[in-house]
Amino acid sequence: MEKARVLFVEQAIMPYLKETHMSKIGRFLPQGIQERGKEIRTFMPRFGNINERRNQLHEVIRLSGMNLIINDTDHPLIIKVASIQQARMQIYFIDNDDFFHRKFTIRDKANKFYDDNDERTVFYSRGVLETVKKLGWAPDIVHCHGWMSALVPLYVKRAYKDNPIFSDSKVIYTLYDDQFKETFKEGFDKKLKLPGITAKDTKYYKETNYVNLTKAAIDYSDAVIIGSEKIDPELKEYVSQLKKPVLEYQKGTDYIDVFNGFYDKLLGKN
Repeated sequence: MEKARVLFVEQAIMPYLKETHMSKIGRFLPQGIQERGKEIRTFMPRFGNINERRNQLHEVIRLSGMNLIINDTDHPLIIKVASIQQARMQIYFIDNDDFFHRKFTIRDKANKFYDDNDERTVFYSRGVLETVKKLGWAPDIVHCHGWMSALVPLYVKRAYKDNPIFSDSKVIYTLYDDQFKETFKEGFDKKLKLPGITAKDTKYYKETNYVNLTKAAIDYSDAVIIGSEKIDPELKEYVSQLKKPVLEYQKGTDYIDVFNGFYDKLLGKN
């Protein structure tokens, strides 16, 4: 029997970024799922505070070199890779000089939300999907973590739905307590547009704050996981009305088995 394939689209993975609840899951969930017999690919942004030399990142020339056009500007897509030896796991990094070569992740030194976080989100989400397409690796499940991956469900279900790599993929979105109070710049609904995405699909992006961005990610996902003990109350209420599979917050260390069972159920395997 062929192994089920799980694509992890992460915002944070330790040891590349500091230890948080999300970065711990980013580190241990893919390993645990691989150890339970599934094939995995794992992606994260190559934030500028990731030490390339210490973490032994190197460019994958055959995957790099594509340009992604956002808001009429060409942005070269650079793919890097590193290994977590003890986990026997490779991490792919989405990189670009304009978006990811600054010494912080989401906010600058003065704690100011980056002005171009909207475009960084578009670039990261499209960069992952284009790279997976280039790898020719069709995931059964696409599991998104963190708001930086929030456009992936929309893209998989609309822009890439006729691509054989993604046409059968089930998308899971995990909600964390990673909210921001800022609003993306006006025109985000136009920046994210790709063929296959209609005006109806962009209703939540007219005013893109954390809640609207997440609601759209939930709408285009096949299932939702509550990843933090506390999540935004409006989103909690929104999830409670859903007619799709929802996995409640898992305390304790056996969450990997629970997630694995949730994947299998979604794929009709148990």
